[in-house]
Amino acid sequence: MNRKNTGRAALAALPFLLALAADLILFATRRDRLPAQLASHFVGNGRADDYAGRTSYVVITTVLLVGTGVLWVLMTARGGFHGRAYRRVVACGYAVAGFLGYLMAVVLLVNVDAAEDAQGRAQDVSFPMWQLAAALGVAALASGLGLLLAAVLPVPEEPSADGQADRQADGTTAGGERIALAAGEVAGWARSTGNRWLLPAVALTCAGAVALLFTVGWSAAVPVLLVGLLLLSFARPNVAVDRRGITVSGMLPWPRVRVPLDRIETAASRDIKPLTEYGGWGYRIRPGRTGIMIRSGEGIVARLADGRDFAVTVDDSATAAALLNTLIDQRRTEH
Repeated sequence: MNRKNTGRAALAALPFLLALAADLILFATRRDRLPAQLASHFVGNGRADDYAGRTSYVVITTVLLVGTGVLWVLMTARGGFHGRAYRRVVACGYAVAGFLGYLMAVVLLVNVDAAEDAQGRAQDVSFPMWQLAAALGVAALASGLGLLLAAVLPVPEEPSADGQADRQADGTTAGGERIALAAGEVAGWARSTGNRWLLPAVALTCAGAVALLFTVGWSAAVPVLLVGLLLLSFARPNVAVDRRGITVSGMLPWPRVRVPLDRIETAASRDIKPLTEYGGWGYRIRPGRTGIMIRSGEGIVARLADGRDFAVTVDDSATAAALLNTLIDQRRTEH
């Protein structure tokens, strides 16, 4: 990691470290005034319905803020954000740190000097709902601070577009591999792709839905189950290349993503790093590019007519890109 990336990582980590330090200092200075079991979860009227020990509070606060902070460090230092998008990511991180840090502090403070029952649980503790509005206010102020501090370090600029297609006299695209097709010959390419972690994620999501059904109710279980079914649909997505363009679909007819052939200027195959280039996996939208990231490795990268890129990770992407270039040439020749 170079000096610039180190500075960006420090800038992203700063609000989470400050929030964690503030919460731990509050805990240390008020530890003797806290009940053995703190009220830790509250229902809509602000009354407590669950409890956690003092050690659990420290562990949960630390894991929550450190884990979220690490995610933001990875996104800002290695996520490939540029210009205004970079400033927004930094500001969003400051907002999240402010929001979480404030809420954890309030949970601690409402337990100070609370009476205990026979089991050591806090009694007559409530969480005023107006504190959520206050937390949003803290988040807004922290976001502004993040925008201000982001101006201190040089902002990573959008890399210059490379690999732009050159046009020959007959309108075909110069550069890039091709597949030889005879006049009037029709060709297509299809391949399924997947990630070994998707199916375990589906199983865990569906198991969580079942657990919610018996502990909370159907209103909480149904949305989680729908998420699990959506993940299952895309556990082994299909990628197709033909005269219609690029189509990515799951086991169900919907949802699917299609990029029409007339929107594609040229295509290439290259290795893709979803975390550093697209900020994660799934359907990703980033400045200047979108993509469907199932795993790391080779994939199709299509340069679109509006200058953006569309990418999808899939095996044998070189064949798919070559066929796309051939189909693009045929379409331009026909028109």
